[in-house]
Amino acid sequence: MPPGKGQITPLLAPPKVSTLAPRGAHAPAAEAPLCPRMAAESPGSPQGRSKKRSRKHQRFLERRALLEQKGLLRPRRRQGSQPPAAGLVEAACSPLTKDDSGSSAGLWTSLPLPRPGKYVAIDCEMVGTGPRGRLSELARCTVVSYEGDVIYDKYVQPELPIVDYRTRWSGITKRHMKNAIPFRAAQAEILKILKDKIVVGHAIHNDFQALKYFHPKDRTRDTSRIPLLNQKAGFPVKVSASLKSLAKHLLHKKIQIGRKGHSSVEDARTTMELYRLVEVQWERELASSLPPRPPSPVADSSTDSDQYMDDQYWPTDLNTNSL
Repeated sequence: MPPGKGQITPLLAPPKVSTLAPRGAHAPAAEAPLCPRMAAESPGSPQGRSKKRSRKHQRFLERRALLEQKGLLRPRRRQGSQPPAAGLVEAACSPLTKDDSGSSAGLWTSLPLPRPGKYVAIDCEMVGTGPRGRLSELARCTVVSYEGDVIYDKYVQPELPIVDYRTRWSGITKRHMKNAIPFRAAQAEILKILKDKIVVGHAIHNDFQALKYFHPKDRTRDTSRIPLLNQKAGFPVKVSASLKSLAKHLLHKKIQIGRKGHSSVEDARTTMELYRLVEVQWERELASSLPPRPPSPVADSSTDSDQYMDDQYWPTDLNTNSL
């Protein structure tokens, strides 16, 4: 029926036509264009390639995490992580508060904090060989632990005939050489103990010279060349104080007395005691004097994806399922 007089015909909007084709139907692109998300995920698009790389990268990170948990890879420091406060350095370096995990604080973030088992003190006694006994050769060597326990103490037969026993200082006599072991055998035993250790000694270059050995400088602590001990004892900073003087002023004990010679066990223990007296401050100053390490280069994600994220670089026995 036509509308009556005075009635207004409403203008109805045309019905919306869905541009998406039904499931299973293949609509032409002009009639049913892909939504932005689908377009981005298409294999040929840059976004699709990026997502493919990200999936490879995620798989790589998962595998690396599993390898780190199994101890097959060293854990990497996460980017942006904050180091512990510098105020914790002293507590971390203290022999009474060392962390069993070997973690460090402050300036030690890039260096493993040594445990007490990593410290040893050494003292050697020498005799005279060669023309007029002017050559010094090893005749006794003592190595003690951080707590002062004797790890090694043996008499050593020099390679050359002994001309001067130097008994007044060395304490060595002819009878000690009856059960002495050959120098090369002693050297092998001692160097095995010193390997990977922080070695403490007084005028320690003499001990290493007698052993015909050179220990890494960063793992050597010479109590005759540390101003901290001289300051505490009231000596001039640049003076090389004797072990006997330092023990008397700082440890309040007398060593190297009498005419029977020095005891390498007593001297090694005294040296370790002196080191422990200034250990915290000494190690902190050594850490601060080390040159800063350059920052790690930022890896290019695209390079990582193209070259290192492919499954061909991962043995089948290291895949996630087999781990």
